[in-house]
Amino acid sequence: MQYRLLKPRYWSTWLLLGLMRVVVMCPYRLQLVVGYSLGWIIRMAAKRRWRVTLINLRMCFPEMSDKQCLKIAKKHFASLGMGIIEFGMCWWMSEKRLRRLAHEVRGVEHLQAARARGHGVLLLAGHFTQLEMVGRILSLHTDLHLMYRPIPNPVIEEVMRRNRERLFDRAIPRNDVRALLKSLKQGKPIWYAIDQGYRGKGSIMVPFFGIPAPTSPALSRVARSSQAPVVPFFGERLPGNRGYNLRVYPALKNFPSDDPAADALRINKLLEENIRRAPEQYLWSHDRFKQVPRD
Repeated sequence: MQYRLLKPRYWSTWLLLGLMRVVVMCPYRLQLVVGYSLGWIIRMAAKRRWRVTLINLRMCFPEMSDKQCLKIAKKHFASLGMGIIEFGMCWWMSEKRLRRLAHEVRGVEHLQAARARGHGVLLLAGHFTQLEMVGRILSLHTDLHLMYRPIPNPVIEEVMRRNRERLFDRAIPRNDVRALLKSLKQGKPIWYAIDQGYRGKGSIMVPFFGIPAPTSPALSRVARSSQAPVVPFFGERLPGNRGYNLRVYPALKNFPSDDPAADALRINKLLEENIRRAPEQYLWSHDRFKQVPRD
């Protein structure tokens, strides 16, 4: 561990991580209570994220009333708080307990069939609040590399990186394309989520829930250059204490096409279909459409 991370300004972060580890040892029912309570605190403190969430929901679900959007928004922050607790569960919970929480896992044979082609696999996921847990459950059934975005807090980044490298075969920073292609060349499945707002070089505007959104065409480029099949996987946190479902879909046919925008629209439609299963569990607090100014 780097000694600079032990400076007094990081003590509060270490305390929060310690409390998270204590919560991981508790029964799942209590973890849900703590997670949902944490979500309420975040909702009260993060006013901009609350505003972003309401705007996103009203834009994407125009058929819903303001009351319905408000209800989903509140559930979203409860789900977001539980998602933070799930990071600790993934890092420190025993494999035996994790397997008990995996209520249903479908379609792993589709991943195996795609790997048999010999070009690696791009495992397409979306930014859901339970994404870390769903990916961890999938890792119980296959070796797995993952792409991730480094975060500003150096303590959390260090703890996250170390645990991901311990639990997964490899953790690759999202801008390290060379490492991504190397893993695919080795025949590995790569956990890859690309559905956040992107305004970098080469960004294209593609409808998401019928609304133009800045989108990265990187998935098409990587799939074309590596010849790796794209296998979607999604999951959801079930009501009550039932745990989690995980669904792995067959590899996308005729992907990529000659039109990156059409490919991105196809991915967005697939995301929309799975978001509607449990809309509160999608990351609505992210400014997907880049419309809300920072305070």
